Amino acid sequence: MGNDKAGKGRVTIREVAERAGVSTATASRALSGNHPVPPTTRARVLRAARDLDYVANAHARALVGGGRKTVAVVVRQVTSPFYAQVAEGVEAEAADRGWLCVVGTTGGDPQREMEFVQLMREEGARLVILVGGVVEDDAYRSRVAHYAQALDASGARLVLCGRPAPDPEIPALVVEFDNEAGARAITGHLLSAGHRRIVFLGGLPGNTALDARVAGYRAALAEHRVPAADARVVDCGLGRAAGLRAMTELLKETRDFTAVVAGDDMVAAGALRAIADAGLRVPEDISVVGYNDIPLAEDFNPPLTTVRTPAEELGRAAVRIALRDPDQAAGSHHVLGTHIVVRGSVSHPPS
Repeated sequence: MGNDKAGKGRVTIREVAERAGVSTATASRALSGNHPVPPTTRARVLRAARDLDYVANAHARALVGGGRKTVAVVVRQVTSPFYAQVAEGVEAEAADRGWLCVVGTTGGDPQREMEFVQLMREEGARLVILVGGVVEDDAYRSRVAHYAQALDASGARLVLCGRPAPDPEIPALVVEFDNEAGARAITGHLLSAGHRRIVFLGGLPGNTALDARVAGYRAALAEHRVPAADARVVDCGLGRAAGLRAMTELLKETRDFTAVVAGDDMVAAGALRAIADAGLRVPEDISVVGYNDIPLAEDFNPPLTTVRTPAEELGRAAVRIALRDPDQAAGSHHVLGTHIVVRGSVSHPPS
């Protein structure tokens, strides 16, 4: 992984040949595996390629008619409605351009993510798109910097979709939406309805997306002069099971709140179930809002007021912007807007 060429220009087949002490043609034959080459020579070439972190240039292969124009999208899980919508947008935009789309899942495992990115690099994917918020620690920053530099060195591009770049200097394109503004608006909607005791359910400290949503929630409370001490963030992460468990525990502890801002719509789904199980009603007893506006949100009971995020457009934009101007896309940052969808899960607080 310690490539001294990363960030200094693309490693060429000529450099591999020089390192191995063979001709460029011999190095090419050894790497392709399609021509007879003495085993010792092949081993020498492969060792040189590994030492230099060389992969075949996908753009060069395409120019000579080899290789397929491929975009890879990497998500945590395909069962999440949000991730599925982003992946669908990537696939749709790729298909419109005659490109192939490959989808990989990581389950949140950094090692799986790293292996998939490397595989796509070796297979000549032109774009590798990483989707969704992450915990931005030193390990993540180092990993993404390596991805970006290694892909750039092989003629490919890294796109961070729905997450910021840890360093604006790395050669990566960022396409995301304004998580903080969305949370600020949806919390403001509850405050305008008269709520003052509002819980944020679904925090995950360090996660880029959820930290921004918590910041928006706190900013809205401050705008309406709600004391900072009255803000309450329940760190339970995302998903229906997390929302159900956290809301069940919260209702056992206290009922001194009238509204809930859920970290996403699936957390809201779990909260709705827990509130019903406690014999309470939404919105008569507790108002609930979500985030993302997944397709099922309007079918919740009651239909969920939420923040609509442009999930499919996020995927489309990741491909479209990266291909529109390849020389300018690297290092650029594009932010898409969000808006509130008002349905039946909010009313005035009970008297």
